[in-house]
Amino acid sequence: MWRNIVSNFLTLLIVVLVGIAGLVAWAKQQYEGPGPLTQGVCLRVEQNATFGRVSQDLLAQGAIASGYIFRAGADYEGKSGSLKFGSYLIEPGSSMRDIIKQITAGGPSTCGTELNLRIGVNAQQLILRELDAASGQYVEKAKFDPVAEAKPEGFDEAASKADVRLRITLAEGVTSWQVVEALKSADFLKGEVAKVPAEGTLAPDSYEVRRGADRAGLLDEMAKRQSAILAAAWENRASGLPYETPEEALVMASIVEKETGVPEERRQVASVFVNRLDQGMKLQTDPTVIYGVTEGKGVLGRGLRQSELNRETPYNTYVVAGLPPGPICNPGRAAIEAALNPDSTRYLFFVADGTGGHAFAETLDEHNRNVARWREIERQQKSQGSGN
Repeated sequence: MWRNIVSNFLTLLIVVLVGIAGLVAWAKQQYEGPGPLTQGVCLRVEQNATFGRVSQDLLAQGAIASGYIFRAGADYEGKSGSLKFGSYLIEPGSSMRDIIKQITAGGPSTCGTELNLRIGVNAQQLILRELDAASGQYVEKAKFDPVAEAKPEGFDEAASKADVRLRITLAEGVTSWQVVEALKSADFLKGEVAKVPAEGTLAPDSYEVRRGADRAGLLDEMAKRQSAILAAAWENRASGLPYETPEEALVMASIVEKETGVPEERRQVASVFVNRLDQGMKLQTDPTVIYGVTEGKGVLGRGLRQSELNRETPYNTYVVAGLPPGPICNPGRAAIEAALNPDSTRYLFFVADGTGGHAFAETLDEHNRNVARWREIERQQKSQGSGN
């Protein structure tokens, strides 16, 4: 009898243990395996939020199958007290473990609202946009020039939320003066800028910043990035180039940046100016003359006058031989690399071809034919414009 009791007890115990083991294995699979989401969602973790509150939000959005397993997993991994405030894009199929890792690691918000100050050559714009988690695409909510236009209604309320991501984006070809003036208009930054950084020394790039970030510190970061880009490109430069220092290469890169907006042409444009320097020809490039007129303070907004083309200034490459004394803008990485690794060509001339690009030529006769074609294209465009 006792033997039967003990045997039955042991059998029951084994069944219970197997059941527990199976339950643990199932819970582990639920915790670590792919989650039920079929499209992304945005999870907002409020200040002082709890894992209980977060698990309810995730359940409501269909991101997890069990709030209990989610909370138990956080407890087991010692992360239940490590929630970080912010907005997080939860990708389709994210496991509970992945989500916990994401919302306890912190860092910049990955969804929700973004405010981007985009500093362009012709203007600056403040762009407020929000990520549509389902499509992964940003939806623009507001856009305006903070210097020339009034703020749209409701802009301040939307832009002042604590978890809004803040970004500064520099376009290739902006001048240092334009960057400083635009940063002054960003009321989410602080601090004075004592001096406009040297032309060409700021890296066109996208910079994520925190509310209250120091303007001078941000400019230092831009300069640090540009210095690293220039140093790497100089280290890998082609042989036989007509510049002796990285600074001279930066001047050439700024000219290339201003002469073409077609990425595939940068190395060809660079080859034209390298060939001209090698042959002792003047560079004869309008953007340098324009910089001599504007000093980088805004856009000329009109064509060059003949008097300006004839006037002798350090930046008038129709009059002065060689490179101008400094960069005429802040060139991007691609223009810097083009200046230091130009195509090997015999081109000495180029002119617009009507497609947004340029027609290149080795001889003056060929160039004159290209110019004649361009003049005809201009004539036709004006004729069509007057006929509309």
